[in-house]
Amino acid sequence: MAKQIALLGSPFEQTGRRRNEREKPLRQKHSRAVKATHEPWPLTERPGFLIRRLHQIHVALFQQACGQFDVTPLQYSLLSALAARKTADQTTLAADIALDRTTTTGALKRLEARHLVERPIDTADRRARLCRLTRAGAALLAKIEGAARTAHETTLDGLSERERSQFVAMMQRIVAGRANQDTTAPLLK
Repeated sequence: MAKQIALLGSPFEQTGRRRNEREKPLRQKHSRAVKATHEPWPLTERPGFLIRRLHQIHVALFQQACGQFDVTPLQYSLLSALAARKTADQTTLAADIALDRTTTTGALKRLEARHLVERPIDTADRRARLCRLTRAGAALLAKIEGAARTAHETTLDGLSERERSQFVAMMQRIVAGRANQDTTAPLLK
C-alpha cells in the first residue's frame, strides 16, 4: 500500500494532477483559438499604449514648461485640489487625484517640507491630518498656473479647438465609466 501511495504521490498531488488533466483540454482549445486568430496588433493602434505614451509626452512637456518651479504634475494636482477644497484630509485628497494614500502622503510631506502645504493633526480625529495650502503654496500655484496650462494645451497641439473639446469629453466619459476600476476616486468636476 505504501508503495502504491508513493507511486501516486500525495493526495494534493493527485488532486493537482486531476485538475491539470481536466484543464488541459481547455488550455489546448484556447491555445488553438489564439493561434488560429492571432494577428499582429501594432502598438500604435492599442489604446493603452497610446495613453501611456501620451502621458509620457505630457509629463515631458510639463517639466519643460514648469521645471523652474520644481513641482511635479502630481504635486501640481495636489496643490490644485487643495486650492479648490481649502482644507482636506489626506484620504480625500488621494481620492480627488485618483492615487493611493501612501503616494499622496509622500507627495504632501515633500510639499510640507517646502512650506507649501500644512498638515496639522485633525483635532476631531487624531489619526487624520487636515491639509491646506500655505501662503507660499497659494503664491506658487498662482505663478505656475499659466505654465501648467500651456503644458496641457501643448499636449493637445495638432488638434483643433473642437477636437480638443471632443477628446477631453471622451476621456472624461471613459474615466467616469471606469471611475472605480482601480480606485475609489470619482471624476473631479
